Amino acid sequence: MSDMHDSWFFIGVFVFIFLIWIATGGPVHPIAFSGPRLALPGQLGGGTYLSLPRSPFGIGGGSNTELPGSSAGGGSIGSSGTPNTPLIGGTTFGDLSPYYGIVSMDHSVSGAASADPRNEYINLRVAQNASVPVDISGWVLESEATGNSMTIPKGTETPTSGVVNAAQDIVLTAGQQAIIASGQSPIGASFRENKCIGYFSSFQDFNPSLPLNCPSPSTELSSFYGADYIRDASCIDYVNTLSRCQAALTPPTTVSGACQSFLVKYLNYNGCVNAHRGDSDFKGDTWHVYLGRSSSMWRTQHEVVKLLDATGKTVDAFSY
Repeated sequence: MSDMHDSWFFIGVFVFIFLIWIATGGPVHPIAFSGPRLALPGQLGGGTYLSLPRSPFGIGGGSNTELPGSSAGGGSIGSSGTPNTPLIGGTTFGDLSPYYGIVSMDHSVSGAASADPRNEYINLRVAQNASVPVDISGWVLESEATGNSMTIPKGTETPTSGVVNAAQDIVLTAGQQAIIASGQSPIGASFRENKCIGYFSSFQDFNPSLPLNCPSPSTELSSFYGADYIRDASCIDYVNTLSRCQAALTPPTTVSGACQSFLVKYLNYNGCVNAHRGDSDFKGDTWHVYLGRSSSMWRTQHEVVKLLDATGKTVDAFSY
C-alpha cells in the first residue's frame, strides 16, 4: 500500500510541472529555440552550417583550365584540349604548329633601331628536352606589320674558306640555337660554329661577334711544329705575341723557314679545321643563318614577329 502511495506522489509532481510549463508558454516559449540545432536538409552544402569543398576549375564544359606557365593573353587550354588563339599586337597567333613549345624565339630584336640589316637578328632555340632533331630550312620568318617574309635558307655545317661551299638543311638538336640575321653573310653562306670559326673575324665583321675560342697559338706550335720546336726560340717568341684566332698568313722573314711553314699551315681557319675536325669538341651548338636582305626586315617599333613551320603553321610569335 505504501508503494502505491509513492507512485501516485511522483505522478502528481510531473503533472504539476507540466501544468506550470503550459501556463508559462509551453512550446512557443523563446527558450525552446535557443541552443544548438541541425540545419534543414535544403541548407546542407549551401548554408553556413556545412559547406562542401569546390573544385578550383570547371568540370565538363565549365571555365577553361589555365596550365602552369600560362597567363592572360598568352593562350590557355580549353575543354577541347587545343590552345586558343591569343591576340598578339592586334593579330591572331594563327594555327598552332606541332613544334610550338619545342622551338621558340627570344622575344626581342637586337639592333632593331638600326636601318642596317647586318645589325638585325632573331635568336631561336630548340628546347633542352626535344626528343627529335628539327629541320628549320624552309621555315618562314614573317612581319605582320609590313608583310615582309623570308624563308630560312640552307647552310654549310663546316665551311671551307676560299671555295663555294655545298649547302645542306639546317638541323638543330636539343639545346641548340640559330642566330638568324637579316643581312648578307660575310663569308657567303650560313654556317655552324666550330672551334676554329673565330679566325673569320680576322678579315670580316660579324654581328653578333664570333667566339674566339680557337686553340692557342702556343699549343698549336708544340703540337704541330715537330720534335725540334723547342730549339727554335725566335719562333716561340713570335708565336707568343699572337692572340687566339689571329691568322698568320704573312709570317715575318726574321723567323726560320720551318717556323714560317708552321704558321702558314696551321694558324688560319682552313689549317685549324684540317687539324681539329676530328676533335670531340670541334662542332659548336650555334648556327649563324643569313636571310640575304639588303634592307631591314623588321620595323623599329609596332612590330609582330612570327615564325612559321614548313606547312605555314605558327611555331612562335611576339610583338614589340
